[in-house]
Amino acid sequence: MPAFLPAVDVPPKPWTGRFDGDGAEHRRWWQAVTPYDAGLAATAPPKTAVLLGFCSDEGVRRNKGRAGAAGAPAALRTALGPLAFHLDRPVADAGDVVVSGTGLEAGQERAGQAVAAMLDGGCLPVVLGGGHETAYASYLGVAGSAAVQGGRRLGVLNLDAHFDLRDEPEASSGTPFLQMARAEAAAGRDFRYAVVGISEPNNTRALFDTAQKLGVRYLLDEDCGAERVREFVAGFLADVDVLYLTIDLDVLPAAVAPGVSAPAAYGVPLAVISAVCRQVAQSGKLLHLDVAELNPGFDIDGRTAKAAARLINTLLR
Repeated sequence: MPAFLPAVDVPPKPWTGRFDGDGAEHRRWWQAVTPYDAGLAATAPPKTAVLLGFCSDEGVRRNKGRAGAAGAPAALRTALGPLAFHLDRPVADAGDVVVSGTGLEAGQERAGQAVAAMLDGGCLPVVLGGGHETAYASYLGVAGSAAVQGGRRLGVLNLDAHFDLRDEPEASSGTPFLQMARAEAAAGRDFRYAVVGISEPNNTRALFDTAQKLGVRYLLDEDCGAERVREFVAGFLADVDVLYLTIDLDVLPAAVAPGVSAPAAYGVPLAVISAVCRQVAQSGKLLHLDVAELNPGFDIDGRTAKAAARLINTLLR
């Protein structure tokens, strides 16, 4: 039996999907994904991607959003399962970290421990959220790994309609990047944070002021033409050594991503977001990624989950 990570609450379950045959020419994701074996992590192929679910609603609840994101990991696996598998890397599933009740911080710590272990084992972690409190869990893992030691410049690229820089007495899905900024300052490191897709009407002046004070780079959703975004991302990538990419699905238009806590009235076209994913994957700097804010209870025909699955598939090509 595989040795599961101690931080994981629910071991991976068998994947299912459409069956066309056993040969490689017929293979789909559900046939390709294997259980992650923490005991063999050190001997895993170096490009192995490892999926980790973060089942959390608590951050969204605290942020007064629409609860339901705890069901996202299962919905994302369901959307990924039937996709044709064209990747040239192995993919493993480590199971889920589950936030119980109000225990958000403890859940983030456990997820961070799991992410750090995967990174130190030479894998590419892919966290399936959860509300955007997922981001701070991811950060704890990245910052706690050997991957950012030795002066390597970490960049955090967020595809999102919101800065998520709220200054609140209690952590939530709206606070993770301010938490990161403070943690990086405490560690004596520069906070390198960039956001693609900011909705001006959905971020207060206080949030824009905080972003300015922290030196955050951002593009408004209305300025997200394909070439402008490509240049913006290229400039950010040039200034970092390793990248943590986080995708809040509310960056997409509501017609594409209705199943989120805060559907976007404007949003950034899926083609532009997909191009960013290709650009990041081709940079060779991608260290860790997560996808957050899928709320299956508000999805329509699985649109949001299918869009997210497509982006994950693109990032792992």
